[in-house]
Amino acid sequence: MLDTASWSVRGHSLSLRSPLIMGILNVTPDSFSDGGSFADAAAAVDAGLRMVAQGAAIIDVGGESTRPYARPVAAMEESERVLGVIEALAGEGVVVSIDTSKPEVAGAAIEAGAAIVNDVTGLTSPEMRSVCAAGGVGVVIMHMQGTPATMQDDPHYDDVVDDVGRFLVTQSRAAIESGIRIESIALDPGIGFGKTHEHNLDLMRNLEVFTHLGYPVLVGTSRKGFLGTILEPVRGATEPAARDGATAATIAAAVLAGASIIRVHDVRLGVDVAVTAKAMVRKP
Repeated sequence: MLDTASWSVRGHSLSLRSPLIMGILNVTPDSFSDGGSFADAAAAVDAGLRMVAQGAAIIDVGGESTRPYARPVAAMEESERVLGVIEALAGEGVVVSIDTSKPEVAGAAIEAGAAIVNDVTGLTSPEMRSVCAAGGVGVVIMHMQGTPATMQDDPHYDDVVDDVGRFLVTQSRAAIESGIRIESIALDPGIGFGKTHEHNLDLMRNLEVFTHLGYPVLVGTSRKGFLGTILEPVRGATEPAARDGATAATIAAAVLAGASIIRVHDVRLGVDVAVTAKAMVRKP
């Protein structure tokens, strides 16, 4: 059984004895929550460093929106958005993740200093697996049905928990066979990616299925649409930034279920909730 007390990412051994907070840094004009906020590289770097000061262990830099119905971005444009930010943050000693599904962007990001590749397509590309193996980086294998442009067009599963779990096991094996180190793999059930509202709730209610697979599990629920659906009867329609209270509840649920990595927009909130929830876990 893999020792999940730490996550090995390109020379860094990140302790998982307390949940790791991954701060979201989108350098895009169209991300669902913070699109356009950090399109300027200097502003993005400053925002990343602020998140580290607030307690983020990882900064996840994204140059292409993966919100529902988002249009794809060419690899060159995506690279131009992220590489300077990654290089600057890595130069400050920050553990940087690149949020991309393109092997060429991942390769360039690794050269710029990225230590983790967060792939929403779950390393289904053999080329992406080869790039990650050659770079010695940590990987996040996420489940998504379809693509961002199509994923919310009537998603269907025989059993969402079982189907997602099988995919993650299959892709983790493919990653290992491609030369990615087992201790460098983390899994993400992909809340909000090709799932209905009920699918998302089923995954959240059954996170232990994924945390028992033997790998660190990342959960990313921050400000997502299913939280707006939950809140609508009491709050009406909500903008993403107004969902942080609901996000906090899901962070606590994820930590109590054994999740090791929490991906959030509001790092201070994420740290406070994760640390408090972890303190509630009965020690063996």
